[in-house]
Amino acid sequence: MRYRLSQLKIDPRSTVGKDLEKLLEAAVRKEIGRSTNRKEARSVKIDALEIIRESIDARKKPDVKLVYTVDFDCNEQLPFDEAKREQYAVPSLGEKWTTADGQQEDSERPVVVGFGPCGMFAALVLAEAGLKPIVIERGKCVEERVADVEQFWTKCEAPDPESNVQFGEGGAGTFSDGKLTTGIKDIRIRKVLEELVESGANPAILYQHRPHIGTDKLREIVPAIRRKIERLGGEVRFCTKFEDFEFDEKRIRRIKVVGHGNSASHADCADVHIDFIATSCVILAIGHSARDTFQMLHEHGFQMEQKPFSIGVRIEHPQELINANQYGDPELAKILGPADYKLSYRCKGSEDCVDAVGRGVYTFCMCPGGQVINASTEADTSVTNGMSVSNRDSGIANSGLLVDVRTEDFADDHPLSGIEFQRKYERLAWENRTEGGMARSTYGQFRRGTGKSLSGALNENPVRKSLPAFASEAIMEAMPVFGRRIKGFDRDDAKLTAVESRSSSPVRVLRDENMQAIGFKGIIPAGEGPGYAGGIMSAAVDGIKAAEKIIIGLPQR
Repeated sequence: MRYRLSQLKIDPRSTVGKDLEKLLEAAVRKEIGRSTNRKEARSVKIDALEIIRESIDARKKPDVKLVYTVDFDCNEQLPFDEAKREQYAVPSLGEKWTTADGQQEDSERPVVVGFGPCGMFAALVLAEAGLKPIVIERGKCVEERVADVEQFWTKCEAPDPESNVQFGEGGAGTFSDGKLTTGIKDIRIRKVLEELVESGANPAILYQHRPHIGTDKLREIVPAIRRKIERLGGEVRFCTKFEDFEFDEKRIRRIKVVGHGNSASHADCADVHIDFIATSCVILAIGHSARDTFQMLHEHGFQMEQKPFSIGVRIEHPQELINANQYGDPELAKILGPADYKLSYRCKGSEDCVDAVGRGVYTFCMCPGGQVINASTEADTSVTNGMSVSNRDSGIANSGLLVDVRTEDFADDHPLSGIEFQRKYERLAWENRTEGGMARSTYGQFRRGTGKSLSGALNENPVRKSLPAFASEAIMEAMPVFGRRIKGFDRDDAKLTAVESRSSSPVRVLRDENMQAIGFKGIIPAGEGPGYAGGIMSAAVDGIKAAEKIIIGLPQR
């Protein structure tokens, strides 16, 4: 019979140079003996041991423990519950996809706009169902995209508007830590993880509590998923921008795209051509930075609403400081990997800044052993983010340090007003830039209001000048609190970089119970951009859900 045991604790120091499976088998035998009071527990036969979950218990520093949940087969009946695992399956299909008019039309293939996590997994599931999706991606394939981004970082000039940290194969996630954590609970998560492993990710992501891949590995994994989609009959068109819809009484009839060659085959991207793709199903996996597409949707009358988001900075510390605080013994980082953290605080505010009252301040997308990067998409703007390679070995910890932005902070009630709010502070960060095309200072300078930008005067802190007043005040109120939780977090030499403004979308494209855009047929806004996800995993899951709706058949009336 197959069983599951949880809360098996192992000293991480005992794993050095040892076979983890044998250590876990010994822990299982110990638990069997404790539960059955059988001295002969060691003679019980245990087979097919599988790690289901691994986490770190650091509550009693430095007595840190690795905690496991495992499944195993046993030749004897034990007083434990059998394991129950949910399995993901694509909905059952007939031999062909039936279109709205009841005719089987292979020529009208579903279209996926965007090839980030949402679009990628939507396209993969559609391809697995035999529907041969066409993916439209405005940016380039990974290889060419990486070259463009590295040139941008080196020269600190205007980014390529179509090939940058946000746009291109893999979406914004390609230049990130590759975190696979999520707050959602969905059986499709397993599907995403298994596909990533099949494409080259470390199998440990299947059970780790806080799995990550790293930007270096993502640059290999993402093209592998694309090649699988293509083998299954799908098509990915790079350097191809989605420009417009054509409708028949609010039902999608075809889309207009503008191509600039196909970077996957290293063709000349100056070769511009316009194409129209007939389709009855479009998944809009456009990401949170496709501002021109949001404007086009608004002009077409799509129902949209403002959405709260956050704004702030990237903060950097020596990774050793974080390791010492989180593990108690910094040497444990050699076994467990560099430590991370997650902090939050609710502001009480002050007479000097009543706008900070009630604002949440929190760390976001923490990158152990990572680096701070320039993630701009538009000329004369500065946007920051963080990323890590798989080894997380830079020696520097960085994290977003963000403050709630409310819709009442926007200039007006226009549904796209949040985008203009973002743009305002991204332009200020550019104007106040100090180095690397971004506004930087130490926390001590930030707190005192001192510093100098390339174009500014002395005693004007470039980071504070790049943020709303409420955000600066909220950060300064929260920092001593965070410094009590992680000793040294509020040290004066911590580095700040502005502005982090793309943590989530400031707009939501409304959809109905079938995931279709309200008032339109055959169009599914999905993922982080339209406001339905927040990270690689939740975006990928939303993409799978969108694909399932198409596979099952969208209602057309």
